[in-house]
Amino acid sequence: MNPDEVAAMARARADVLGQIESACARVGRDPAGVQLIAVSKTVAPDRLRAAVGAGLEVLGENRVQEALGKIGDVPGATWHLIGPLQSNKARRAVEAFSMIQTVDTVELAQRLDRLAAELRPGRPLPVLLQVNVDADPAKAGFAPDELARVMPELLALPNLAIRGLMTVGRIVSEAEAARPTFAGLRTLSERLRRVYPALGPALSMGMSDDYAVAVEEGATMVRVGRALFGTRPGAATRGAAN
Repeated sequence: MNPDEVAAMARARADVLGQIESACARVGRDPAGVQLIAVSKTVAPDRLRAAVGAGLEVLGENRVQEALGKIGDVPGATWHLIGPLQSNKARRAVEAFSMIQTVDTVELAQRLDRLAAELRPGRPLPVLLQVNVDADPAKAGFAPDELARVMPELLALPNLAIRGLMTVGRIVSEAEAARPTFAGLRTLSERLRRVYPALGPALSMGMSDDYAVAVEEGATMVRVGRALFGTRPGAATRGAAN
């Protein structure tokens, strides 16, 4: 492991954590309540080993296949799936990831429940429910009203631990313009949890351009790539992570 690379990653991590701390201070939150997910799409294993050495131990991958090619080469990391999950890759995802953040249909949840019963009996799989807060036809996720209708069915799945909600924000020119999306997810979570207290409180929202605003609106997880690793080839399009 290159010491200079570890030091560079430590500086980048400290910068992001400093922004999180400042955002928390503005709204009276404890920064310990915000988890930094380092988005590792297109990042080579050697840089990820340096990232883990610098304290970035939770890595988020957009694609199952890419993650499978890295996991064995990056000891000490915990992996979250933060991109869309195709049903034919669900088995591998349950085997590989500590959390799946992008459960976006009842059918996918049911499939993951069956696989978790088989592959990790007695250990419910942590998941988040992806919500399309902005009703953007280009994005996946439950519509808020739909999620309210199916919540009893989802919470009845015995092999899933539904830790909370996740959303992908709009493409905006200024971070402040993303605030309504984040506020909408927080409000939805509060409304659902009043009726369904078994729904967890996690809110995964905010990326490199807008994570400070997301923290101000209650994010408990932020998915940050470019602010940690720099601009990477193939990572310019905004997706589940950035």
